[in-house]
Amino acid sequence: MHFNHSLNTMHFLLEKIYQEYQTIIITSTTYIYTNKHTYIHTNIQTNIQTNSQSSTPPPPQPPPPTGKSHSPAAPPPPSPHPPPQMGVAEPVQEREKKDAAADDDEKDATHKDLEKGVTGSDHISKMQRLSATNPLRLVMDSATRVPPTPTHNRHPTTATHHPPPPQPPPPTHPSPPPPTVNPRSIPIPVPSPIQTTPTPTQQSLATSLNSRKYTNKISLFLFALHFLVAVCLVFFLVFKGIQGLLQQGSAKREEERVIHYFLPQVEAAALLSITLAFAWQKAVRVWPHFMVHFILWSSFLMTLSAGILLICFQRPSSDGVGVVFIFFAIGNGLYSCWVTQRTNFCSKIFLKSLEPVSKFPDINRPTYWMLGIGFVWMTIWILAVIGALNFYFPPLVIILLVLSLLWTAEVMRNVANLTISRVIALFYLRGMQSNTQFCFQRAMSKNLGSACLGSLFVPTIEALRIVARGLNLLEGEDEFMFSCAHCCLRVMETIFRYGNGWAYVQIAAYGKGFVKASQDTWDLFEKREMEVIVDSDITTAICFLTGVCSGSICVIVVASWTATVQVNFTATISLLAFIIGYLMTRIAMALPHACVSCYYVCYAENPDNRLFDDTIPKRLDLIKSNRDVVVLTPRVPPRFRR
Repeated sequence: MHFNHSLNTMHFLLEKIYQEYQTIIITSTTYIYTNKHTYIHTNIQTNIQTNSQSSTPPPPQPPPPTGKSHSPAAPPPPSPHPPPQMGVAEPVQEREKKDAAADDDEKDATHKDLEKGVTGSDHISKMQRLSATNPLRLVMDSATRVPPTPTHNRHPTTATHHPPPPQPPPPTHPSPPPPTVNPRSIPIPVPSPIQTTPTPTQQSLATSLNSRKYTNKISLFLFALHFLVAVCLVFFLVFKGIQGLLQQGSAKREEERVIHYFLPQVEAAALLSITLAFAWQKAVRVWPHFMVHFILWSSFLMTLSAGILLICFQRPSSDGVGVVFIFFAIGNGLYSCWVTQRTNFCSKIFLKSLEPVSKFPDINRPTYWMLGIGFVWMTIWILAVIGALNFYFPPLVIILLVLSLLWTAEVMRNVANLTISRVIALFYLRGMQSNTQFCFQRAMSKNLGSACLGSLFVPTIEALRIVARGLNLLEGEDEFMFSCAHCCLRVMETIFRYGNGWAYVQIAAYGKGFVKASQDTWDLFEKREMEVIVDSDITTAICFLTGVCSGSICVIVVASWTATVQVNFTATISLLAFIIGYLMTRIAMALPHACVSCYYVCYAENPDNRLFDDTIPKRLDLIKSNRDVVVLTPRVPPRFRR
């Protein structure tokens, strides 16, 4: 430690010596050149005037006045052009030319020395010209360190030479050279190195991008407690299931039958959903324009087909599930017709926002990890569901297990979302290629609390958004519906400000809490007047419908298989297959969803970034000029706001 400290001290001293040495060279050379040039110019002018005075004949003296009337003849008047004095003026002119030539040569030599960084032999000691804060000067004078001059009073010296100030007229008689001035008494401006002081925005950006605090600790604690209880319950139920298999009697036969006709179909649904998840993600990245239309209408067709298939089994349980699927398919079809005009812009956003993905080859690795962990956890979870059939209150226990699975899978999806959001956001904000593994570790530790809190709020917000839109379309002239619609809109507007899915970008980039990130993100959208585009965005709906389509495909495959071996399990296995297919696909679709969110939020933060094109500005211009019809998210009219 002492050796490293000594090396750092020596390095600091050498840097200071080098800076002071450059200061001495520039200052002393400028001072010597200016004084010498002035002194030579003064001597030349003095010699010229002296020689001119010595070469000019004295004027004729008038004769003294006398009292005689007859005076001798007056001498002739002097000639206006005196005869040239040979040997006097010519040497002066030659001397002046020689001195001027010598002066020019010395000036050129000085400039060349300054350009090379070398000065001639100066008669001023460099050690005496050191700055008062130089370590060597402190050692020589045995003084203490003096606080430096304030920065605003210092002006860095440059190597450019300014013309000397006008000199006073030279005296009549030559003056001796000026006495030598003590170099210590000459104030020497010390050049301060040019340092760019970062602005407060840059300082806060650099600090907040490396935030090390944990966000939403209460939510993190609640999720950790819930997960601990869920793990204990799952393994306890698995133990109960194994215990039932080892016993003799009806319980053993029931569990064997469930495992034989229940477990293979659910595991097949999990594997099929993982395959579909990667297929959807790859297709969206390669053919975004085609896939937007395909997802909208394929989800409608697959959901409708799954509902009709379940009704065809003519079982009360399967009929009820089939009716739910058919109603959802009708709503899906109406929504697809409603958003047809937005598909082109959605395709452009997908295409543009997915461009940075090719720069990060390992950006999908967190998705692989989450899908692998999800598959293992769902396998154990299915065994726990089988064990719950022989436990107290099986329906209640299974409902609790389903809710726990939904929250856990949503947290997994948001962990992948936060990881990808940080990688892409830092690329947009700082132009840097982040380490995906480090971003994944950060999302699993410091930002996990925000992921847990958002996993509870965002699905609720999306549900309220759909309800508010539906009430807005159905309100008509009915006063009760009118009041309910605006009441829901007021609630939705408040919730949107304090919790929305766009917050994950600022959570990942700046380490903010979920509520703070939601507020700041929505304020950015309002500042850039982007609420219209954000409200009319359908990328979130596309990712949601992708999960619905995968779940419906899993239902069709698993229900057909189960109906041929054990028709009594059709409804239960169909619901489990839909949940597993939906959750697995949503985890894989976290990549395009995060890329689109980063594109919107980072554009709102810095629209002048060269990585953004004119896709969003053109869309805003079309909407403002009423050339693009957009069905906006309903909002509370100003007259109803308090």
